[in-house]
Amino acid sequence: MTSITIKRPDDWHLHLRDGEMLEGVIEHSAKDFARAIIMPNLVPPVVTTQDATAYRERIMKALPNGMNFTPLMTLYLTENTDPADVAAGHASGLITALKLYPAGATTNSDSGVTNFENVMPVLEKMAEIGMPLCVHGEVTSSDIDIFDREAVFIETVLDPLRQRVPELRVVMEHLTTKQGVDYVRSGGDNLGATITTHHLIINRNAILAGGIRPHYYCLPVAKREEHRLALRQAATSGDTSFFLGTDSAPHTDPLKLQACGCAGCFTSINTMSCLAHVFEEEGALDKLEDFASLNGPSFYGLEPNSETIELKKQQTPISFPERIETGAGSVTVFDPMYPLHWQVV
Repeated sequence: MTSITIKRPDDWHLHLRDGEMLEGVIEHSAKDFARAIIMPNLVPPVVTTQDATAYRERIMKALPNGMNFTPLMTLYLTENTDPADVAAGHASGLITALKLYPAGATTNSDSGVTNFENVMPVLEKMAEIGMPLCVHGEVTSSDIDIFDREAVFIETVLDPLRQRVPELRVVMEHLTTKQGVDYVRSGGDNLGATITTHHLIINRNAILAGGIRPHYYCLPVAKREEHRLALRQAATSGDTSFFLGTDSAPHTDPLKLQACGCAGCFTSINTMSCLAHVFEEEGALDKLEDFASLNGPSFYGLEPNSETIELKKQQTPISFPERIETGAGSVTVFDPMYPLHWQVV
């Protein structure tokens, strides 16, 4: 195949940041994606419907004229979140989901959850109204190896929580392990999962072998090759439980290139080219639309986009910039470490 037409995709896990960074990166998501679940871990975080209303207004103001893009807003779950505010925001159509960060799990997660008993009223209200919970699925205990934190979270936190509130709809975001894939497959209709572009392409060697490469460092951190292969199989299988969430997370180069660098890969700009490459390698180009365009809306109870996009394969590799310039500073673009030949036209 040298061309493929699919319904316009959505991004079910996206960091747009705020201010000058927001203004610099939003066009790269809006170009290819019709909708995106917007992460709320700003400083300060988006914790109320009022916060989300103001943030959405800033996003729409930053959107270049003529671009068609719908931000799907989320709230940052804290131990002080008001169930009534959550329900009202969801009923208004503004708030699509809540985001659970275990405290300290990733960038700007210090306001996250420590004691799950304190958020049970919110989770029970969400189960009642059918509102999804997006989960950063890692424990944060210092005695748990960073490569084991997703598997331990499933066993000790997520599975007990889902047994306690079985009606709660849960999205396990940015899966990184075979254990996560297996758990989602056995989890029933109320459990879905996003998989990132970069976790389909890199394993932990990309970060550590031959020298530390901070632009491949993300959280959850990339794991062994066996886990990457499990993610690729899940993404390309057509299984409706798995859908695209890029977790595209822009940081300026100075924040990445320091003694304690930030976690995140900026992939919005070349995700569809990378995905077409991956799916072609797996002999599954016919499943790309499922993963990028159909499974996510199905889980969230939305219709697929009516628009389509076309990807064409060309002999000459596509040239993406090494970095983009924003008012906040330069941001390095994710490099898949091989030439890309598929382009959205």
